[in-house]
Amino acid sequence: MARPSQLSPDNILRFLQLRNSAVALEDLSRSLQVKKSSRRALLQMLAKLKRRGLVEELSHNRFLLSKSPRPQQPAPKPKSASEPLIEKFPQHKAASRDEIRGRLVLHQDGYGFVVPDVALPNLDGDLFIPRDYVEDAMHGDHVMAKITRLSGLAGARRAEGRILRIVSRAHPSVVGLFRYTSRGCVVVPYDPRVQHDIELTPGDEISPQLREQLLPGSKSQPGKRQRLPHIGKLDGAVVNAEVLRYGRDGSGPAGRVIEIVGRPGDLGVDTEIIIRKHHLPHVFPGEVTEEAEQLARPVAEADLSGREDFRSLPIVTIDGETARDFDDAVYVERRQDGGWLLQVHIADVAHYVTPESPLDREARLRGNSVYFIDRAVPMLPEDLSNGMCSLKPREDRLVLSAIMHFDSSGRVLNSWMTSGVIRSVERMTYTNVNKVLEGEPEVSARYAHLNHHFRAMKGLALLLNARRAENGSIDFDLPEPVIEFDEQQQMTNIGRSERNIAHRLIEEFMLAANRAVAHYLLQRGLHALHRVHEKPDARKVLEFEEIAHAFGYSLGVDNLYQREVAVRHGKVPSPAKAGRPETRGHGRERQMRTVLPGSDINLTPQHYQRLVQKLSGKPEERILSYLMLRSLKQARYAADSLGHFALGFDEYTHFTSPIRRYPDLIVHRVLKWALAHPEAPAPSHIKPAVGTPAAVYSVKHLEEIAAETSETERRAAGAERELISWKTAQFMEQHLGDEYDALIISVQKYGCFVELFEIFVEGLLPITALEEAADARCVYRERDHAIVAVLGGDSGRGRRSSRGKPPKQLMWKLGDRVRVRAERIDPIRRRVEFALVT
Repeated sequence: MARPSQLSPDNILRFLQLRNSAVALEDLSRSLQVKKSSRRALLQMLAKLKRRGLVEELSHNRFLLSKSPRPQQPAPKPKSASEPLIEKFPQHKAASRDEIRGRLVLHQDGYGFVVPDVALPNLDGDLFIPRDYVEDAMHGDHVMAKITRLSGLAGARRAEGRILRIVSRAHPSVVGLFRYTSRGCVVVPYDPRVQHDIELTPGDEISPQLREQLLPGSKSQPGKRQRLPHIGKLDGAVVNAEVLRYGRDGSGPAGRVIEIVGRPGDLGVDTEIIIRKHHLPHVFPGEVTEEAEQLARPVAEADLSGREDFRSLPIVTIDGETARDFDDAVYVERRQDGGWLLQVHIADVAHYVTPESPLDREARLRGNSVYFIDRAVPMLPEDLSNGMCSLKPREDRLVLSAIMHFDSSGRVLNSWMTSGVIRSVERMTYTNVNKVLEGEPEVSARYAHLNHHFRAMKGLALLLNARRAENGSIDFDLPEPVIEFDEQQQMTNIGRSERNIAHRLIEEFMLAANRAVAHYLLQRGLHALHRVHEKPDARKVLEFEEIAHAFGYSLGVDNLYQREVAVRHGKVPSPAKAGRPETRGHGRERQMRTVLPGSDINLTPQHYQRLVQKLSGKPEERILSYLMLRSLKQARYAADSLGHFALGFDEYTHFTSPIRRYPDLIVHRVLKWALAHPEAPAPSHIKPAVGTPAAVYSVKHLEEIAAETSETERRAAGAERELISWKTAQFMEQHLGDEYDALIISVQKYGCFVELFEIFVEGLLPITALEEAADARCVYRERDHAIVAVLGGDSGRGRRSSRGKPPKQLMWKLGDRVRVRAERIDPIRRRVEFALVT
């Protein structure tokens, strides 16, 4: 029977004291009977002991008891339950060129990176923070860091540093599992990047409101430090803990439980965990819901003053089957001269949500709606988002409209914007519109009065798509996972999303409207928010080009090349011999060299577009399209019109979704001001608008909103992706042991990522699984991004080759098809891991 683990800070110190010499991490782990599952806890304890000055770390992961430990400061007393936690930080600016302000992104192993608020042109990548220099910062915190070491050439330097101070905290609360332990109650965070458990102070483990629910009649007695009695409903439950004291000088954070979310595995609890983990605002304050209820009244005659009446036209909404908020409606007409009329009508949310109202402040805080598989977290209360601002069929709704005329080839002739009122005739779905266009008899008969309108929509959409292609607009058309459920809400399959012609026609019409509004506002000289997508970095393009060459493809950029430059005074260890990674660094040091782009590259969207067309229908299309997408920058919001590289547009904004995107609401307000002042120039002195639907904004104000909404958009996307990963892991838990055909879509030093053919699931094929299958040591080969197993030779493992014959090689690279078996679910990363079937 295995001996129990002896892992504790006291035992670590006692063992190091007995040895009285440097001890390797593996030796320490083995001596204390530390299991693999507790390895992270060992590293955390060592890091804490180092910060307290009790332990020193030497090279090659060796540890030694410090000869003169620094005195340990007493941990600050936690605040009482009645005191809210308000950590005040000075608003520091960088005091020198060596200091960087930014957001800390931690890895679960303890090290991290500081993503600068303002990109530094002389640095390649973010600032690396070793595990021992993170100090008391938590993942996501806004920090001030100092550069301690630079490497590489000017213009492509990599930097390492340490955290100086914390500017603002990211986690007012932490969601995790409630545990009773011998040292008291703790909350174990679901986010592995939050490095410490949340300690719950005896007598103050739960909020007064929760105490009244769980222990009616009892009262908290902080002075007596009376421990919380065992409560079955609490033990092992998913809880949300308010942080009352952040970690400081080696002590962990402390808090109290403010909410019981549910039990792990219960229906819908995973979504609730993700909402709290990403700190998504999900409960509307009372004043916000009250304001929404008051505004959600039928359209009155007074509301129609100054609006164009479109109610006689057969306008329709086209959305997904499960959509509830319909913020856009369309109408297309083929004109007698062969041209086209396109009307895009968008819900006039600005009429209801005015600047600095409770609704507006809450909408800005949320930034956008978040859409999960089983529920949505809306930006606006349902009385508006699914009520008066939703373009429901056969009900009067207020809109802002973009009207566009196109010639017979789909080129825009003119456009104008107006406020209006519509009454849509049908709530259509993408599926039914597609069936009409494919001639499905039953659906075509049901919508016979609209069929010719849908055919006109298709004709115009194809022309608009052709015009976009001329500008180099890139269309990767990568599928998204679609999780299917049965009537009991049990997952039955994970398939690939498909876009039909109905999706494409709405996409083309929304792009045209967004572009027309951006053009109009720029012509008027009015500041607004823009959707921008900048040209990719040369280094990212070079990395993609290297992989594309392995498949026989290229972007075809004429002046794309790289130069290798020696780093002055820089040395690197000698490389390992073939098949013997343990020999790395045993020879003479080599000159350090770095690779830089040869010059500013003349890259256009057409380079990507042509390669996408070449890849269409090819086996490697999925891989290279995904890698092309990764080589591009992330789209964002900005106060300046910087163009949209992927769409091939010089000017672009977001106008078409004000129910679910705050930037669109800002654009609506600016547009309403422009329509109300058709001849007026942009005002030189701008005062903050309050209580009026129309508004103009200063550049500074727009820059603040752009930064906020870009961040909330990334937060929402991360939350949506993570829930998909959780659901995928839950689904695959029921299929462990099943075998699948798979495609290698990424190769890393620690293994290959594969995508299954039968179901749309990705997972890791670890390098240990490849070594087990090959019965040989495996190494990552950087030059062709492959993992190679060397059989024979001096590897000390595996089958020996015949005398005089070179070692045989097994290799796994991008695009290879493999047979895999679902082996396990990584509980920390919520990731499927596979084994190779041989």
